[in-house]
Amino acid sequence: LPSRCRKLLEEDSPAAQAGKRQRLRYVTKVGKCQVNLGNIQEKKRFLSDIFTTIVDLKYRWFLFVFMMCYIITWVVFGTIYLFDAWVRGDIWHQGDPEWQPCIENVDSFVSALLFSVESQRTIGYGSRMVTANCAEGVILLMAQSIVGSMIDALMVGCMFVKISRPKKRAQTLIFSKNCVISRRDEKLCLMFRVGDLRESHMVDAKIRAKLIKSRQTAEGEFIPLEQSELNLGYDTGEDRLFLVEPQIICHVIDCRSPFWDMSAESLRREQFEIIIILEGIVEATGMTCQARTSYTEDEILWGYRFEPCMSLEKGAFQVDYSRFELTFEVQTPAASAKELHEL
Repeated sequence: LPSRCRKLLEEDSPAAQAGKRQRLRYVTKVGKCQVNLGNIQEKKRFLSDIFTTIVDLKYRWFLFVFMMCYIITWVVFGTIYLFDAWVRGDIWHQGDPEWQPCIENVDSFVSALLFSVESQRTIGYGSRMVTANCAEGVILLMAQSIVGSMIDALMVGCMFVKISRPKKRAQTLIFSKNCVISRRDEKLCLMFRVGDLRESHMVDAKIRAKLIKSRQTAEGEFIPLEQSELNLGYDTGEDRLFLVEPQIICHVIDCRSPFWDMSAESLRREQFEIIIILEGIVEATGMTCQARTSYTEDEILWGYRFEPCMSLEKGAFQVDYSRFELTFEVQTPAASAKELHEL
């Protein structure tokens, strides 16, 4: 290689990349979008979809809402039971054999609260119970039973959905830490590697790539974080993956690619981010799972290729994930794909 090209390749080595300063990312390496939504005026829209709002809460807030739904219900109905006993005078006639109370053995807030908990949770210790001496006691008991059943259905449903969310499945879908640019079939290509750590495979897995880059139009308009699509083989079906082993995803840098004019030298002056989105159906649950990652310009290695991580041993294919991130240097022109095409 020419000395200029060799110098660029050395500067793009993983050791040199580690020393570069980190900049703010649009999407983190683990797939979290770093976009904060502020000054939302119509927050009541979140209450119209209360189920999704509860499921999206963090676990500490979800458990807090879970407990408060039951505690508030117990306290509210306990207060109503105590108020009913106070209005009827049951509190002042405790132990009177001739008095017919509405709710037996409810003479304080604590006893009313215990009766509320026992009724809603169908514990039934037997010391406190509604009698047939008042209609309001029966109505309150039926109302609390219905409200309790509704809370059980909502909270158990939210808990089940939150635990079984396919977002956790995405933690076993991995991406290489770096992209590489090298020649494949005499074409300059941008490549990265994806893998699935589980033996239960993703069904109908598809992969997409977005380029996030700010630009200024010919009219002087500044467009921040403009999104453009990177072709990963949509026309040939190569974007649909049978992800049973690590696969190298390839973007051919042709005249339709946003990297058509980019050379090894101009790459270092650019500022952009490539968002990778891997989607598929979880085989065990049938839910759609999405895994994301991103690559910035300083995570692209020009003139490198991924080392193979599969081998044939004892009549079966073996995957060595310790080699998943390994790359090796190959002879690659430092010129852009456009310049190579014009040669």
